[in-house]
Amino acid sequence: MGNTGEQDPNRGRAIAPAAANEDLPRIGVPIGAPLPRVFSWFRSGIGLRLLGAVLLFSSIVTLTLTALQLYLDYDREVGVIETRLNEIGRSYLGSLGESLWSLDRNQLELQLNGILRLPDIQAVEIREFADRPKPLRVAVGDSGGRSVVARDYPIDYVTQGEKHRIGTLRVEATLTDVYRQLLNRALIILASQAAKTFLVSLFIIYMFHLLVTRHLVAIAEFVSKYTLARPQPPLHLERGPSQEIDELDKVIDAFNAMSASLQRAYGDLRLANTNLERDLQVRRGAEADARRSEQRFRDYAETASDWFWETGPDHVFTYISDRAGAFGMLRDRVVGRRRPDGAIDLETEPQKWRDHMAALDRHEPFRKFEYRGRDAAGRIRHFSVNGRPVFDADGRFLGYRGSTTDLTGQHETEERLRQSQKMDAIGQLTGGVAHDFNNVLTVITGTIEILQEGLADKPQLAAIAQLIDDAATRGAEITSQLLTFARRQPLDPREIDVNGLVVETARMLKPILGEHIEIDAELTDDAWFAMADPSQLSSAIVNLAVNARDAMPGGGKLTLQTANRILDGAGESGDREMEPGEFVMIAVADTGHGIPADIRDRVFEPFFTTKGVGRGTGLGLSMVYGFAKQTGGTVAIESEEGRGTVMRLFLPRSIGRMASQAGPVAAPSLARGHETILVVEDDPLVQGYVIAQLGSLGYRTVVASDGAAALALVGQGVKFDLLFTDIIMPGGMNGRELAEAIRERRPDARVLYTSGYTDDAIVHEGHLDPGVSLLRKPYRKSELSQKIREVLTGSLPY
Repeated sequence: MGNTGEQDPNRGRAIAPAAANEDLPRIGVPIGAPLPRVFSWFRSGIGLRLLGAVLLFSSIVTLTLTALQLYLDYDREVGVIETRLNEIGRSYLGSLGESLWSLDRNQLELQLNGILRLPDIQAVEIREFADRPKPLRVAVGDSGGRSVVARDYPIDYVTQGEKHRIGTLRVEATLTDVYRQLLNRALIILASQAAKTFLVSLFIIYMFHLLVTRHLVAIAEFVSKYTLARPQPPLHLERGPSQEIDELDKVIDAFNAMSASLQRAYGDLRLANTNLERDLQVRRGAEADARRSEQRFRDYAETASDWFWETGPDHVFTYISDRAGAFGMLRDRVVGRRRPDGAIDLETEPQKWRDHMAALDRHEPFRKFEYRGRDAAGRIRHFSVNGRPVFDADGRFLGYRGSTTDLTGQHETEERLRQSQKMDAIGQLTGGVAHDFNNVLTVITGTIEILQEGLADKPQLAAIAQLIDDAATRGAEITSQLLTFARRQPLDPREIDVNGLVVETARMLKPILGEHIEIDAELTDDAWFAMADPSQLSSAIVNLAVNARDAMPGGGKLTLQTANRILDGAGESGDREMEPGEFVMIAVADTGHGIPADIRDRVFEPFFTTKGVGRGTGLGLSMVYGFAKQTGGTVAIESEEGRGTVMRLFLPRSIGRMASQAGPVAAPSLARGHETILVVEDDPLVQGYVIAQLGSLGYRTVVASDGAAALALVGQGVKFDLLFTDIIMPGGMNGRELAEAIRERRPDARVLYTSGYTDDAIVHEGHLDPGVSLLRKPYRKSELSQKIREVLTGSLPY
């Protein structure tokens, strides 16, 4: 059978050629094939489904015909039984009536046994109808049960021409034998039909495989291996001799003809592809070079840290790369404008811009020209620009091409570094000064108190002593503000009711601000508790209020607000270092003249002030800023000239439920005692002052100048009730280490620390360590007495 579709006289015995046999396995099963190969095909092919379908259909037909035949046999057998019952009714009623009338029980039993011996009869019973206590009843056989057919016949007796109903005959016939016969018959029919059906099905399946499916498998194998690149010889099937062309022969002829057509088309297509490839090769190379060049420039433009731009001969932007969008520069706002149009230092540095524009007009290249501008959001950004002029072949100036580097992040980093260095420098300065200065102030304030007591009857000298006291107090405040700004002031944070503290502070502000300032409070009802040092927070609000008062010299309105805020970034706080979280906001708003934009970023710098000489130290807002940052919050400014200022203080929310009431504290009274106090102080002036003050309060003192001396006294068995020690001392042992060494020997020892400057001995992350009591220098006699009593009586941790 060729691939042209012509008839082959030897079609019936056609066999695949040797080449085809090498490529294709013999899938078809000949007539004499072993049964295992047939069964293997039966399990993996459609034979199982075909056998199942034939068996299912044959079973349904067999069951239906069997059921019909059994129904007919059942109806016939039941009819025979009913005929027999009817015959009993016609044949026995007369004789039974005679015997029943005469009440002859023996005769009745004899007659009923005769009926019982008839086929399929299982029980016979006769009942008498009579008006006496025990009517006659005769029964033979086993009455009741399932599968029975019962009949009731009335028994009448005629006497003197009148018919009397004298009883009833009941006959029961069983169907058990009928069912048994039907079951046996059904089993025989089903067994014979099942065997016949199964054998016929196997024969049909085998013939279907022999004539059809094995050839379909051979065709599938040939098709799956057919390729246009390596065509196989025409397909032939292993079939027996046949006289006429059947469906499989037509399929093979059509497939071989299609294969020949595909092969011719493949050859034509390959030739066309060769010609097309030759024609497009040059074009592909040129396009690839152009794409590589364009992609190279695009990759450079979009992956570089800079962005690229192009201007025309009039220095107007005609192009910027997409990379500029990452820095807030929008294409539609830049293209069509000159670079000086977006600069904000054009007026502040005019000479720089005149020199730059002159270089552009001379068509000279330039590098690292730095200026400041604004992005699409209005934020100030720092740019560094490089450019070179572009000319055409005739030397005509076309414009500039260049790149821009955003230096904003670098400037911000440098500014933060400068600020951090400034903070460290101030911290080191204040730390060194505060210790010695507060020691001196402690002696001065304590001495002034003694002088004031002695000069109570000399008003002029008492006034001078008061001036000295006020100056010492002012010096202590300045030192405390410096430490707070440098974040070296030890805080004692606790859970506070912000609304209550603001209300109490507002009452205290009225005499401070004066009658020309109206104070209004707008407090949220569900304000969270804050975690902060209440005294420092109150001082911060007072500082903000005093600055607001100074911004309203002609009078105005001061508004205190509280609110809950959830911050997830810089956002409302404006602080990029702010950690996300929940905060309590305290806002101090005024209706004053506002803060100029050029100094708004400097208001928190230490010693920066716009007030006249002698009217301020410049530490008020610095103290507020340092306190907020040390507490874990921040301060934000919103101000516009002529429209007032809003200072927002953000404090971390407390997770506790009980808040301390931070109201005004009454001046402590002098508390006296008689206990023994071990005083460890290296400064002789402070040491003498403390001994004198404690002696005047009734205490006995044991004195040591450093930690080693104090430990020596403890080793000698000196008894004392309280260790009162400075934190920073010479000799390599600080106050915390001394207290720990003493507690190793006396675990119940009570400790009160004092210092004008605390390092990390008892303060971590700006907060006092748990269980630590501290008396800050400088302190007055009343504060000393109160703190000592609190530690000795256990009302404070020790």
